[in-house]
Amino acid sequence: MSLFYKLSIMMGLLVIASNYLVQFPVSYFNLKEVLTYGAFTYPITFFITDLSNRAYGKIVARKVVYIGFVIGIFLTLLISTNFSDIISIRIAIGSGFAFFIAHNIDIKIFDALRKQHWSVAPLSSSVAGSIIDTFLFFSIAFYGTEVPWVTLALGDLTVKLVIALFMLIPFRFLIKSIKDYTHTDST
Repeated sequence: MSLFYKLSIMMGLLVIASNYLVQFPVSYFNLKEVLTYGAFTYPITFFITDLSNRAYGKIVARKVVYIGFVIGIFLTLLISTNFSDIISIRIAIGSGFAFFIAHNIDIKIFDALRKQHWSVAPLSSSVAGSIIDTFLFFSIAFYGTEVPWVTLALGDLTVKLVIALFMLIPFRFLIKSIKDYTHTDST
């Protein structure tokens, strides 16, 4: 199986897992109103987008995002959306919208910075994508509900930013071992 398909499938699986896990607050260390378990899985989607962009360029990175989007949203609707619960439906809608916008912005930023030091593009694009994704998702999914969405969004964003930093380590090792196909990306 090629790297493209592996990244696309991993993207979809992470979206499904994150959409399910965001429904469960972290109950340890008084974090129940600050953090959900989805915060630990979702940031890896930006890592996958950036690996795709580094290996294949922006056009193929968008395809990975679109495939991951279709897999993730379709299976989220089937697996973890309770259609009698408006918050569950809002989670699915917010996830799809935020994912689509944030990852396309991530791709643009990464592509614009790809010739900088190896860490600039993935870190900058992941930080920008994480900020946009977090506030779009939490405001769509939870605005006007009793869910403490602002504190959850801030907790989520904090974890995303920390994970973005940690993801630089495997990114550095993986970019050395993956073939660069960007020479065929002429746009």
